[in-house]
Amino acid sequence: MQKTQYSFEQFRIAVHVLRWTVLVLPVAVAVGCMVALFLWLLDVATQTREHHMWLLALLPLSGIFIYWLYSRFGKNSEAGNNLIMDEIHTPGGGIPFRMAPLVLATTVITHLFGGSAGREGTAVQIGGSMADYVAKKLGLKHEDKRILLMAGMAAGFGAVFGTPVTGAIFALEVLTIGRIKYDALIPCLAASLLADITCRSFPIHHTHYSIAFSDAGNFLPFPFIAFDLVMLVKVALAGACFGLASFLFAELSHGIKARAQQWIAVKWLIPVIGAALVLGISFLLGTSDYLGLGVTSANPDGVSIVNAFSEGGADPFSWFWKLLLTAITLSMGFKGGEVTPLFFIGATLGNSLALLMGAPVDLFAGLGFIAVFAGATNTPLACVMMGIELFGAANVVYYAVACFAAYYFSGHTGIYASQRVVVSKFHTSHEEEAETLKEVKAKKRRFGRTHPSSGPNEL
Repeated sequence: MQKTQYSFEQFRIAVHVLRWTVLVLPVAVAVGCMVALFLWLLDVATQTREHHMWLLALLPLSGIFIYWLYSRFGKNSEAGNNLIMDEIHTPGGGIPFRMAPLVLATTVITHLFGGSAGREGTAVQIGGSMADYVAKKLGLKHEDKRILLMAGMAAGFGAVFGTPVTGAIFALEVLTIGRIKYDALIPCLAASLLADITCRSFPIHHTHYSIAFSDAGNFLPFPFIAFDLVMLVKVALAGACFGLASFLFAELSHGIKARAQQWIAVKWLIPVIGAALVLGISFLLGTSDYLGLGVTSANPDGVSIVNAFSEGGADPFSWFWKLLLTAITLSMGFKGGEVTPLFFIGATLGNSLALLMGAPVDLFAGLGFIAVFAGATNTPLACVMMGIELFGAANVVYYAVACFAAYYFSGHTGIYASQRVVVSKFHTSHEEEAETLKEVKAKKRRFGRTHPSSGPNEL
């Protein structure tokens, strides 16, 4: 009898896996195709801008056009990734299908005319929009729709960076700080893998990164310990710096957006002023290296993510200038993701810290690449996996130390205001009714310190 019961349970599990594979298939294929188109358009936009630098002068006008598009057709699409998170946590008005083409077009426009932005946010919004559309067509209940939305996020993330396992973990981890719900594990992994396979079936190539450093067999003066303790300490200190950079980026982005909305009464002027600031700062710096994605530079000796893995590939304050220009771009009306700029910030900061600490440049650039992202999104596990998928597993302990340290030192902040705090970073207790990062921030402003009623989520 007991054996029959177990056999029946395995049959139900098989049916569950098959059902979700079928459900996520159309979402994953559609997302993979749209992400491939998006990456191709980004490449065309970047090359066009680099060959026609006069396009930078049109950045203010492009900002007005983006503002008009969202005002005329956007509905609630303006909320972006936060709308998807809110819809996953609490069902509301849904995610408009128009979000996908709108964010794709406006992100390409942002890059064509020189805005400093990324691509992850666009891919995740494409995934969420497509998943919501399929869920509505199939008449799925909220619990199934929630899982499909998470799968859509995983598909977008996995396809845009070519990191399918990271995409799955990211979608599971990013919703709440302190808890991962594994009921979406198989759907997220299936969606991310299928979307990545679909995207790679097109002539799309992801940037290749590598870390040559490995301390295997180089543990003196500690031959009896399987790690270089001095290097571990340097990595931990660097991780704390990466976390502080994450904190600065998130707080500056939220602050600029709030002040712009408060101080600029004519709303279409917000992107115009933002564009003027971005172009003005770039002109004063005498370089366009901090515009666009920043993965590579038109100048072989310029500052970029790829060059940051080599000595001399970044200036001491390269990370700050990219942080500032990205915060202005995305907080003042332009579209795109935060993650690729976070890679730039982390890699260039890691380059500078390596020279300061006498550490391997390629290792610290790679650690900054994943750790600043970990701190800004509160997804340390996903970022350790990203390090393995992008750089190999040889330095996985250093990935973990840097990402976990960055996660803690970024504090209770992040680029996604709708992220829930279920377990505080500094306490072991938790609450079922979690607060969003936006609510936590508002409480801190209101009381100036921890409010007695904040319970286990107190800061």
